[in-house]
Formats: sequence, structure tokens, C-alpha cells
Amino acid sequence: MIWNDIKILWHLVQGQRRTGSHAERLEAFYAPQAEYYDSFRERLLQGRKELIEALALPPGAYVVELGGGTGRNALYFGEKLSQLNAIEIVDLCPALLKQAQNNLKDYSNALIIEADATTYRPKQLVDCVYFSYALTMIPDWHQAMQNAVAMLKPGGTLGVVDFYVSPVKAAPDAVQHAVFTRSFWPRWFGYDGVHLNPEHLPTLKKLCPKYKCFERYSVVPYLLGLKVPYYIFVGKKK
Repeated sequence: MIWNDIKILWHLVQGQRRTGSHAERLEAFYAPQAEYYDSFRERLLQGRKELIEALALPPGAYVVELGGGTGRNALYFGEKLSQLNAIEIVDLCPALLKQAQNNLKDYSNALIIEADATTYRPKQLVDCVYFSYALTMIPDWHQAMQNAVAMLKPGGTLGVVDFYVSPVKAAPDAVQHAVFTRSFWPRWFGYDGVHLNPEHLPTLKKLCPKYKCFERYSVVPYLLGLKVPYYIFVGKKK
């Protein structure tokens, strides 16, 4: 595992290139590390299992994950995964979707789709759309949020787990981050194309005023105990 971690860290140190389309940048960055993607992110991307459990979907639900990558997150549904009517894993990166095909090969209701989260639409309105550490990687994140809400049935569920930083002055019911947190983490993750944004969480709350939200901190592997903020958001379409 240590050798695989070294490979991942080497690509993280190199950073995501700044030229080419969004899809080209993702493929160039993730293709060399796709095989080891899940094992490293398992320790970095906290709250994913908790998000899936909080969605509380009934059997027969139609689900879409935007920015679904390797499809690992869908496996957190456990036995409920086979009870879904369908789950679509949508992503722009072919190398990660190849891993998704392998991870979900035993589920005939899992559809692996190469498409843009800002424009993709399923053939029908769905019960749930969720993002797992994907919004921070989508340049037009606001359009991705609006697109997600548009494909939901009335009363459908929007779920998000992701890194973030608070605004300079957070809302009274939200966590206020220190100056170091608000300045260090956006620079650190931005080098690899992950953009922590203080507007993400307030925008989600406006789009889905009926919601539950949990704000937490996660240790980052090999960074000597430094903790990055993340949130879990579950809202309902009006």
C-alpha cells in the first residue's frame, strides 16, 4: 500500500495541468493513478458512507451520481444497491469510469455514463442526485447544482459531501473557519484542480431550503494531523 501511496503522491505533487479542456485535464491527471485511486481516497474522502446512509432511499428508487468517478461510492448502499431501479454513474474521465465498470460489474441496474455533470440529463426525472467530492472539481459548479435539481422529481433528494471553507463571515447557523483554514486549503487543493469555495454550501441551502447539514473536519494523509473541513448536505427539492 505504501508503494501505491507514493505513486499517488507523486501525481499529486505534479498537479493537474492547466491546458486543454476540463475532460482532457481530468484524464491526464487521473489515468496514471486510476488503479490506486480508491485505496488512497478511502482515507482522504470522509463522510461518503454517512451521506449514502442519510439519503434514506426506498427500494425502486432511481438515482444519479454526478462526478461519480470509479463508482466506489455506490457500493456504500450495500444490499440496498441491488434494490434500486437504476443508478447512473456519470463522469467525464474515461480512466475512472473504466474502474467503475469493474467495481459495479455485478449490478445490472448500474449504468456507467461518460458525460458532463453540467449538461447531462437522464431519460426521466429521478428520485435522488448526489455529488461526492465532485462539486469542487467542476468549473461551472453552479450550473452543475442547477442541473442536478432540474433532474429531480418534486420532493426528490439532493445529496452532497465535499471539502469547503466558510465565508469570511459565516451564517449564524454555520461553522466559522479561521483565517489559516480559509487561505491554506484552497491553495493546497487548488494545485490539483480541487477548488474549495465558500459559496458552495450557501448556494445549496438556497436551492433546497429544506435540508440537513453536518460540518466536520478530516485528517489529510501524510500532513501531520492537519485537518480539512468538509460538509454533508441532504436537501429536498421544493
